[in-house]
Amino acid sequence: MDTIDTIKDQITNNPIIIYMKGSPNEPQCGFSARTAQALMACGERFAYVDILANPEIRVELPKYANWPTFPQLWVDGELVGGCDIVCEMHEKGELELLIKEAAEKAKES
Repeated sequence: MDTIDTIKDQITNNPIIIYMKGSPNEPQCGFSARTAQALMACGERFAYVDILANPEIRVELPKYANWPTFPQLWVDGELVGGCDIVCEMHEKGELELLIKEAAEKAKES
């Protein structure tokens, strides 16, 4: 499986996935830390990929997503955005609604 197929597989098989530097419990940059904190505050399980440990994904995902920076949050196969968008959605209460809805759909299927 090539890297793009791996990315597609990860996005398809994980209703909530964040591509970040480090892990949610040990982020390796401030933007990843803020995004992971906002996501964790929603109270649902999610997948993550540490792009520092996966250099091929770090190179290919921005091309696939047409989004140049990390972190990247994907929900139900769609790119939500990076740190600023996710944090703004969290402040408005929109992120939790989106995450809860995706988690509920995943439980039903």
